[in-house]
Amino acid sequence: MGFQEFFQRYFVDPIKYNQGYNPVNTTVYAIILGIAVLLLHRMLKRMKIRVDERFFVALIPYIFLGPLMRAMTDVGMLPRTYLTVSPGGYFVIAGFAIAALFIVWRHVGPGEKLYPLYRDVGLLLLGGLLFLLLINLDKTDFRWKYFVYFIPSFLAAEGVIWILSRKFDLIKNNGLLFYTHFYDATTTFVGIQFFGYWEQHVLARTLIDLTGTPAVIYLEKLVILVPIVLILDRYMEDEDPDLINFVKLAMFILGFGPGTRNLLIALMGA
Repeated sequence: MGFQEFFQRYFVDPIKYNQGYNPVNTTVYAIILGIAVLLLHRMLKRMKIRVDERFFVALIPYIFLGPLMRAMTDVGMLPRTYLTVSPGGYFVIAGFAIAALFIVWRHVGPGEKLYPLYRDVGLLLLGGLLFLLLINLDKTDFRWKYFVYFIPSFLAAEGVIWILSRKFDLIKNNGLLFYTHFYDATTTFVGIQFFGYWEQHVLARTLIDLTGTPAVIYLEKLVILVPIVLILDRYMEDEDPDLINFVKLAMFILGFGPGTRNLLIALMGA
């Protein structure tokens, strides 16, 4: 198999024919993500931008851009191209977020003015996408009954995290991550269990096939999250705090982004 055929089979066709992820592209995308996290952390250090609560709040509009763009693509409001579906769409949004940060940083420097201005640029981009959504609402048949299944499932899932956080400090101290990823798991569970969706990720898809239930996603989340957080908090405590915070920020985005995408796609009837 030549490189062109290999690339077509494992990277192009899965996007073109909506086949989901496979072991090859999953591994490559994971490596790219890891390298990107390290490079972005180094960039932020050189720009003297701290990865703290101010940065997290300023980043929120950009975090919403990816899920909203994907949902609008699936309902036909945006053209389906390699740049509007995952992972290409997330590369595009990341490009916008990095470019906006660099422009704002060049304009005001790394001081207090950076964070609200960076947030406002993100809100402007998000507002443009929401405007496109509003003028294309006729293409959407909102499925409000989704919440009949989502709300009780969500409350039950988050209740489990609340109980675990009372018993384990590791979960309590990283509550936002665990609550967010159980939110993501709930959107997956509800979409598959009640609305006939299917899982695109290799490991989750395999576990669902083996167990016969999408509820296994919750267990998968715990099995993956606990050791990662344990390593970050217990065995990397001497590392740069900004690096630890940035890794956790990336983990948050990996939970909140897909979860919000799933919710919007199901709600908008895609």
